[in-house]
Amino acid sequence: MSGWLASLHFLRPHALWLLLLLPLIAWGWQLRRRRSNVWRQVVDPHLLPHLLAAGGRAGWGGLVLLLAGCVLAVLALAGPSWRQGEQPLWEQRAPLVIALDLSSATLAADLPPSRLLQARGKLATLLRQRQGGQVALVAFAGDAFTVAPLTEDAGNVALFLDALSPEVMPEDGQRVDRAIDGAARLLKQAGFRQGGILLMTDHADAAALEAAARAVKQGYRVSALGLGSAAGAAYRSRDGSLGRARLDAASLGQLAARGGGRFQALSRDGADLEALGVLMPDSLDARAASDARGRDWLDEGYWLLPPLMLLALFAFRRGAALVLLGSCSLLWAMPSQAADGSWWRRADQQQHARMEQGVQAYRSGDFAAAEQAFAGQESAEAQYNLGNALAKQGKYDQAIDAYDNALRQQPGMPDALANRGVVERARQRQQGQGQPGKDSSGRGAGNAGSSPNASKAASNAKPASPSSTPDAQPTPSSSQAPSSPSQSQSRKAEPPSNPAADAKAQQAADAAQRERMRQALARQSRGQAGQKTEGQAAADETPEQRERRQALQAWLKRVPDDPGGLLKAKFQLEHERRMREGQ
Repeated sequence: MSGWLASLHFLRPHALWLLLLLPLIAWGWQLRRRRSNVWRQVVDPHLLPHLLAAGGRAGWGGLVLLLAGCVLAVLALAGPSWRQGEQPLWEQRAPLVIALDLSSATLAADLPPSRLLQARGKLATLLRQRQGGQVALVAFAGDAFTVAPLTEDAGNVALFLDALSPEVMPEDGQRVDRAIDGAARLLKQAGFRQGGILLMTDHADAAALEAAARAVKQGYRVSALGLGSAAGAAYRSRDGSLGRARLDAASLGQLAARGGGRFQALSRDGADLEALGVLMPDSLDARAASDARGRDWLDEGYWLLPPLMLLALFAFRRGAALVLLGSCSLLWAMPSQAADGSWWRRADQQQHARMEQGVQAYRSGDFAAAEQAFAGQESAEAQYNLGNALAKQGKYDQAIDAYDNALRQQPGMPDALANRGVVERARQRQQGQGQPGKDSSGRGAGNAGSSPNASKAASNAKPASPSSTPDAQPTPSSSQAPSSPSQSQSRKAEPPSNPAADAKAQQAADAAQRERMRQALARQSRGQAGQKTEGQAAADETPEQRERRQALQAWLKRVPDDPGGLLKAKFQLEHERRMREGQ
C-alpha cells in the first residue's frame, strides 16, 4: 500500500453520511423514468412487459452519471487529505491574573525584611521575566480590587508595585475567595475561556477552596505562591492588636489541587516561579508553534472539481438538476465571504481590525483618526473608546453622549461611569470659566494650563481593548503612562484611569508637573555650568533666573509625595459603591 493511500483520511468525515441518500436518488430516478414512458399511457400494463425490450443503456447511463456526480460531490465535501503543508497558525498565550495579599499579615517579618517587600520583589521578577501573554494584578484584603487589568505591557503593571501596601486597602482581612472570584471575572470579561490565576498569600479557607472549584469549572487554573514560613512571625493589625501569621502550606496545596494548579512556597531564587510555570505561559492553541507557523493537513477536495464539472457537461441537455446541484455544493467548502466583500475576513474580524486601528491611532496621539475608527461601531466597548477619543479633543458633549451609549448597552460599566464623571466636571469648569470649546491645537479648553483638573480628565483617558475589563486602571500621571503601543498580537490597550476625586487628580497632576520641572532644571544646569560647581553656577545666574529657580524649588517642596494615594482613593470609592449596591 502506497504512502499517500495509507495517510488518506477525511477532514470532515460526517459529510460521508450523505452517501446514504444514493439509494433514494436511484429510486427517484427510476420512478421518474417509468412515469415518463409514453407507452404506459396507451398499452395495458399486463401487455407492456412483453412489448418493451429489456435493458436500455441510455436510461441506465444517465443514472450512473447522476450517482457518480453525487459521489464526487460528497467526497469533495468530506475534505480528502493525504499530505501536510506548512501554514501560519494563530498563537495566543494564556493570560495570568496575579492576586496579591495586602492584609496586615503581610507586614510580618518571617521573610526579612517583610513579607510585603519580598512579595513585591518576586512580583517584579515575574513581570520582568514572563515571556508573552497578558497579565493583570488584583490586590485583596477584606475585599478584592483591580490594580491593573489584563494587558500585554507588563511594565505598565510594574508601575504600581511601589504603591502597594496594606494602607491602600479600605478594610483589613484575607478574603481569598473574593480574590479568586475577581480574577475569574477579569478573565471572563476579557473573553478568555482559559487562563491562570496566581494567589500570593499564606493560607486558604473553605470559602477559598469553593471559589477555586468554581474557577476551574470556568476553565481557569488556580495556583498559589506561599508567603511566610511555618514558624511565622508577629504583626500589628490595623486596629492596633497583635497577631501571628504562619504559612499554611497544607491548605494552599489543597487549594492548588482543587483549582487544577500548583503550589510553591516563596523562595529567594527563581525556582518557585519556574515550578509554577508562570514564566513561560502555555499557548491556548495546541497547534501553535513558537514561530507562529505549523504543519496541518491540506484539503485536497478541489481535485474532484474537474471530473464533477465534466459529468455536469454530459448531463447538461438531459436536465440533470441533481448533478448540477452537486457541483454547486462544492461552494459550501469555500471560505465564507465577509460583509465588505473580502473572502478572507468575516464581519467580526473587520470590526476587530477597526478597533485595533483606533487603539493604535489613540496611542500615537491621532485622536481624530481614533474617533473615525471607533465611530459607527455600536458595541459598548467601541462607544466607550469613542468617548475617550472625543474627550481628548475637547468634545465633551459628544464624549458624554458616547459614554451614555456604552452605559445603555452595559449598565454599571465602572470605566464609563468614572470617565463620564470626570468629563462632566471638566465641561462644567469650562462653562464656568467661559472658555471656548477648543483651542487652536484642536484640544478642549479643559486641557489649558489654567485648569489642571480638566487637563487630567483628558490626559488620563485611554482606550480599552476589545476585551477590556470594566475595572479601571489607575495611572499615577499622564507622563508615566506608556507612550508606545503594546507588542501584543491581540491588540490590547489599557483601560482608562479612574480618578477618585478632584483633589487626588490634582495631586497626580502636580506630581507629573514636578517631574517635568525637575527635568527642566537638570537640563538647564547641564547646559549652563558644565563642570562648574553649584556655587559658581548660582553666581552666574541673572536675578530673573535666580528668582525663577527659587520659586520652582519652593513649589516642589510644597507638593506632597503620596504615590499610593490614588490607589487608596480608587479602592475606597469602589468599596463604598459595593456597599451601597449590597455586594
